[in-house]
Amino acid sequence: MMSLLWIPLLPALGVFAPLIAERFGRTACAWATAAAPALALLLLLLNAPAVFRGETLFSSLSWIPQLGLDLSFRLDGLAFLFALLILGIGLLIILYARYYLSSKDSMSTFYAYLILFMTAMLGIVLSNNLIQLWMFWELTSISSFLLISFWHGKTEGRKGARMALTVTGAGGLALLAGLILIGKMVGSYDLEVVLQNGDLIREHAAYPIALTLVLLGAFTKSAQFPFHFWLPHAMAAPTPVSAYLHSATMVKAGIFLLARFYPALSGTELWFIIVSMAGLATLLIGAYTALFKHDLKGLLAYSTVSHLGLITLLLGMDTQLAAVAAIFHIINHATFKASLFMAAGIIDHESGTRDMRRLNGLWHFMPHTATLAMVAAASMAGVPLLNGFLSKEMFFAETLHQHTLGSLSWMIPVLATLAAIFSVAYSLRFIHDVFFNGQPIDLPKTPHEPPRYMKVPIEILVGLCLLVGIFPGFIVGGLLNAAVMAVLPGQVPEYSLSIWHGINLPLIMSVVAIVFGVVIYHNRRKLFKFQSQFPETDAKLVFEGLMQALVKISQRVHGFFENHSLQRYMFSLLMLLLIFAGVPLLDLLNTAGQRPQLPIDSLTLIMAALLVLSAIATVIWHRKRFISLLTLSVVGLIVSVAFAYFSAPDLALTQLSVEVVTVILLMLALFFLPQSTPKESSPTRVARDLGVAAIIGGIIGTINYAMITRPHSSIAEFFLENSKPGGGGTNVVNVILVDFRGFDTFGEILVLGIAALGIFKLINRMKVFMPSGDSNGINWTQDSHPMILRTVSQSLLPLALLVSAYIFLRGHNMPGGGFIAGLITAVAIILQYIAHGVDWIKPRLRIHYQWAIATGVLIAALTGMGSWLFNRPFLTSWFDYFTLPLVGEFELASALAFDLGVYITVVAATLLILANLGKLTTTHRPTMKEND
Repeated sequence: MMSLLWIPLLPALGVFAPLIAERFGRTACAWATAAAPALALLLLLLNAPAVFRGETLFSSLSWIPQLGLDLSFRLDGLAFLFALLILGIGLLIILYARYYLSSKDSMSTFYAYLILFMTAMLGIVLSNNLIQLWMFWELTSISSFLLISFWHGKTEGRKGARMALTVTGAGGLALLAGLILIGKMVGSYDLEVVLQNGDLIREHAAYPIALTLVLLGAFTKSAQFPFHFWLPHAMAAPTPVSAYLHSATMVKAGIFLLARFYPALSGTELWFIIVSMAGLATLLIGAYTALFKHDLKGLLAYSTVSHLGLITLLLGMDTQLAAVAAIFHIINHATFKASLFMAAGIIDHESGTRDMRRLNGLWHFMPHTATLAMVAAASMAGVPLLNGFLSKEMFFAETLHQHTLGSLSWMIPVLATLAAIFSVAYSLRFIHDVFFNGQPIDLPKTPHEPPRYMKVPIEILVGLCLLVGIFPGFIVGGLLNAAVMAVLPGQVPEYSLSIWHGINLPLIMSVVAIVFGVVIYHNRRKLFKFQSQFPETDAKLVFEGLMQALVKISQRVHGFFENHSLQRYMFSLLMLLLIFAGVPLLDLLNTAGQRPQLPIDSLTLIMAALLVLSAIATVIWHRKRFISLLTLSVVGLIVSVAFAYFSAPDLALTQLSVEVVTVILLMLALFFLPQSTPKESSPTRVARDLGVAAIIGGIIGTINYAMITRPHSSIAEFFLENSKPGGGGTNVVNVILVDFRGFDTFGEILVLGIAALGIFKLINRMKVFMPSGDSNGINWTQDSHPMILRTVSQSLLPLALLVSAYIFLRGHNMPGGGFIAGLITAVAIILQYIAHGVDWIKPRLRIHYQWAIATGVLIAALTGMGSWLFNRPFLTSWFDYFTLPLVGEFELASALAFDLGVYITVVAATLLILANLGKLTTTHRPTMKEND
């Protein structure tokens, strides 16, 4: 089922669509953003018949088979339900946000963040690998942080985002530990294997630990008690974010996790006690608190907390029908809560405030919006003929058939009814205080109906609330049954979605909730007066206080170790090395092994002596920085020669190229530093440091001697044997870099690019002192670019580029490759900067180095992804032999394209650092607007 792979992949590819389409207008940006999710939704619906038949569809790509890790996806009823909510409501949010965001907001950035979050959520619900699921889980935390803090100019948005990231991120770490533990229990990270070994997990001694860790991840993400405090403060986000993340998707991720692992982790007393009690507490706290919130989104936030608690409570009950009710309420809550948030956004957008003490009588100004919001609020309250009533009635029924608390289990239906009473009360307050209750009070602007298409998403969701409430079996019967089969495999109970089950106790509980909810709202002033006696605790202030306390503790610890002395840092590290590496050597009776030693020839002895003397000279003359740089370069040169002498030409070329680049970099840096430094170390400290250096040097030398005189086995033989047949190249080093260990190389060029961009940002607009002369007071020459140097450098440039191309093309079979060739090209271009200056180079070399870095990484990534088209692991290389007239037979390998990405990245990253650092020595300074 390759189409299954495209469901999460299409939105991921669509992240860049809004950034490209924004130049064509806001509407075009919205359409471009919606294209990929719409296509993914179509692919999802094409799989609906198979899913509704109870089938589970799988699709995977090999990732790290040796570790049992594959890029693996599964689509069953539960995954289908959540993917449908994510994509369906996501498309409605995209349409809604088109009219909600102002012209001052970056629509392309918002949509890019939104699509990134959508991709992460799809990854969670479709993953069939525990580690993969966790990676997407953490991506939701990061992308939600970006969305919540979208209005980063507001302190509420920044603090709310930080709180959400801290809480959910900490829960994610606990979840990772739990998933790893579960994987160890069953011997696999494959989710299908885990779900089939529930008995093995429950009987394992580490089950309580694993369960606790997984529940921590679920509770933090779904704002369950005692982690419920972060969700209301995330309401500082734009309303489309609240409607999507905090009602339909992100906070449902924890609920999904509970439902997904229900077959493997439930069925024990520990599960039922922890999950049901956390859900019950959250249900009550959220319902009670919502009634007293004056902020419209604050009321909806706490009501969301309450309903999430209701679903958690259902999943914590020891009945199969409770799980059915939980899944049904997931569907219903997503529809009415998303529509309510969008209605609240319209009210805020068109009236200028969310304060319900000022929002009165809006029915007269926006009757259409009011009608939609009232229907959705009625569904939230559980009014008959609406979808919320059906799932709440199922909830009431299940509270009557559980024994979680033993003889005290009667308290659960009583408390559930109490929560429902408050649910009716805050829903009625939402309706009456906003749309009736007199006239508006001092609104920032006169309210009016929003643009026509801004209401379409709410109309669709409210229509679903009505249709599901009246025709539940016809509208969601198949979907609910498929999801239930995934949560309760092989044991789906009989249940009814009828809107009328006669006069029974659940119906009486619903009537009691509605009647007493009206009574409580009618007497709300007394309740508000009662509540005012208690000091209001702002969770945000408490959280910030804890964060500040943590920062102060960290500063004290940091201050203890951070004493601004490099010598002390090195001394501490070396002493630890002495303890951990030196002490075990005392147990070695014989350091030398049995492996025969090679004879020392005169050339080796001379080069070793030069190496040692150059290193000593660097230390002795370290205060004279220019001289120490020269002696240090001699060390690098001798190391390069040693690599070549011991049959490592690739390493020799790389070392030599790096040495040249490093010397240029240090020369540029030394221009701004004093050419000599005063003597700071006392004789006692010098003696101490010499002693420590001698001891450490002796230990390292002993370890090296012990290793080289003992036979050892390595994987070198594997690479030597498989380089040609497996990678198509005779240069084993290059084949390792672009084939066997290509993923490592890809990570390295990615890090190199990020480091280059980071350095560029650090030196932007940097103002440094430029000395006018050397240490002796002699002024620098006025001829900054001598004619001889200019002439020679221009003559060398074509030759250097030709050598670079030769080194690049031959790298697969002979010493060379993209990295070495990139360094040679960069050195050749840097030489032009040195010889001619920035002003001469700038109009002749119009290269945007940032885009070049991105292009190089993208080429390498696309080369690796190309293997997926042939059902091969990422970065699997291909090669074959071809014949051309005059040319003859030649080899062509896909690794050449990957090496091209390495080459471009190395050139661009090196030049981005060196060229812009060189600009600091001229009147031409790099600015934020410059990309070269």
